[in-house]
Amino acid sequence: MNAQTLRPLAAEFIGVALFVFLGAGSVVANGITTGALGSVGVALAHGLAMGLIVSATLSISGGHMNPAVTFGLWVGRKIEGRLALGYVVAQLLGGIVGAALLPTVFPTPSVRAMSYGTPLLSATTTFGHGVMLEAIMTFFLVSAVFGTIVSRSAPKIAGWGVGVAILVDALMGGAATGAAMNPARAFGPAIVSWTLGGQGVYWIGPLLGALVAALVWTRLLLPKEG
Repeated sequence: MNAQTLRPLAAEFIGVALFVFLGAGSVVANGITTGALGSVGVALAHGLAMGLIVSATLSISGGHMNPAVTFGLWVGRKIEGRLALGYVVAQLLGGIVGAALLPTVFPTPSVRAMSYGTPLLSATTTFGHGVMLEAIMTFFLVSAVFGTIVSRSAPKIAGWGVGVAILVDALMGGAATGAAMNPARAFGPAIVSWTLGGQGVYWIGPLLGALVAALVWTRLLLPKEG
């Protein structure tokens, strides 16, 4: 593997590890402080962290930081298949490492009690409703990627459009599904805490939303190339 290939994979791995550490860490911190951060604080932590991480890695890897985003860009023919697979592997490993680092800064019993910040369905959210909500939220997120990063006429706002999309989605859907919109964000903490219930929601929903967003943007909304 040459440096040209290694750099973007390393960026995706490090970026997702940081995002999961900060995002899941905000969930743990909210639990430890009996809700001092609140849903708004947790949403802000996720949105601001991702906005900064995408901005920092945009010139290295494109700032995907999400298997659903990579899948959507692959569907839209913005990334080659083998590289996309490497991105997804790096992202999932980053998610595991980010979650595994949480006991280094929080008491281990508290981290375990919060299932390492694993997104979970609420008691009133069914599997089907969870899939639909994650799909809609991911459609919005991947639309932000295509509209603010991929488009040739995109505004020069780096990754902050993506961060704002995550913030808005988290405020709307966080109470129902945890608003993952990102298989790596759900997978890493779930593996470390071995909290695997409902994980299908965080794969099926985001991949479905990313698929629809990619088709809408590449076939209808983006200017034709060439």
